[in-house]
Amino acid sequence: MIATADAVVVGSGAFGASVAYHLARRGVRVAVLERSGLASQTSPRAAGLSSQVRATPQLTKLAQRAVAKLAAFTEETGQPLRFTQSGALKIARTDHDAEQLAREVDRGRTAGVPIDFVSIAEARRRLPILGERGIVAITWSPTDCNVEPSELPIGYCRAAEKLGAVLLPHTPAEGFEIGARGVEGVRTPRGTIATRVIVDAAGAWARLVALGLGGSLPVVPTRHQLLITEPIAGVTPEFPIARVIDASVYVRHERGGLMLGGYEPDPMQIDPATLCPGFDVAELPLDIEVLWRLARSVSEQFPIFQDPAIRVAEHRGGLPTMTVDDRYLAGPLPGVAGAWVMSGCCVGGLSVSPALGEAMAEWIIDGAPGLDLSEIATARFAGRGLDEPELRERCRHAYATHYRAGGEAPASDAVR
Repeated sequence: MIATADAVVVGSGAFGASVAYHLARRGVRVAVLERSGLASQTSPRAAGLSSQVRATPQLTKLAQRAVAKLAAFTEETGQPLRFTQSGALKIARTDHDAEQLAREVDRGRTAGVPIDFVSIAEARRRLPILGERGIVAITWSPTDCNVEPSELPIGYCRAAEKLGAVLLPHTPAEGFEIGARGVEGVRTPRGTIATRVIVDAAGAWARLVALGLGGSLPVVPTRHQLLITEPIAGVTPEFPIARVIDASVYVRHERGGLMLGGYEPDPMQIDPATLCPGFDVAELPLDIEVLWRLARSVSEQFPIFQDPAIRVAEHRGGLPTMTVDDRYLAGPLPGVAGAWVMSGCCVGGLSVSPALGEAMAEWIIDGAPGLDLSEIATARFAGRGLDEPELRERCRHAYATHYRAGGEAPASDAVR
């Protein structure tokens, strides 16, 4: 246990581990508090997918920087990371979604991301399990990648430790010392750590941490599930990621089999205040029928999932935090000097965490991030409080329409 730190990061998932590493790399004395085991909650249960073409140039630059850092992760940190630059296919089954793909191609080209339309025949050459029916248009982005999600946050934790960070698993933040100038310390079962900087990267518990700091955080922890099949003959790591826009379904290779996940229309939302103190995300109730319904919704594009010989090797789920506009939430916690937030992962936070952690460290140390984070800054919600039912409904809608709202936020989902 330590008595003082330049910065205390609450949470050791992908967001917390990344900012801790990037702060330590700049010479900051960091302590990482984790209520459970290190990097053990939602991050290792993620899908590990990347997508570089985002709704705006700013978000696309953030995603591009993240992929570059993922590719260089082992060289930079000295830690292992299974990194596969398999590329990605995105499938439109309606004319409306084909128009969305056309806009994404234009945005990608402008940003320098290789992306273009391909024929169904070319898509099937790259992904032989893809069916031919019901497809209006497909894009191909060869530099998108996927990673082993469990290796990323623990890798950043270990790399930060080698740089002098103190890792404190099974050590929750029980309270905070707030003085006239802002943050002064954090209380733990093992004593108080004096600090002037706290980063709330507590995942599903981030809203409770913000409340303890005297601020508010408009995020809702939302269950997300995926399954991984047993090995299937012919499936290789070269199989690209595939996404079906209107069905909100993704498929990729994993361990010789296939991963399938997606975004259900009415997901389980969790109030962390109602969870017992020792709750672990491994205890989250799951429902595999949700995934089979999603699989049936893309039966023409992925008939392989209707094969009765398919066996599930793993069914897992986590509690990513959603925002009403389906975008990350990062920056100073409004009204609390010295308190910072990394939340609103919106299911895709793990793949962007290398770039976001780097930018947040720059913001904390230098006063401004190297990348423009204004579109995901906490300031966008300042003074725009929602009552709980509306917050939950808008976060539910953001989740259910992730492949549309996430890539092209409709006007109805804009922050009011």
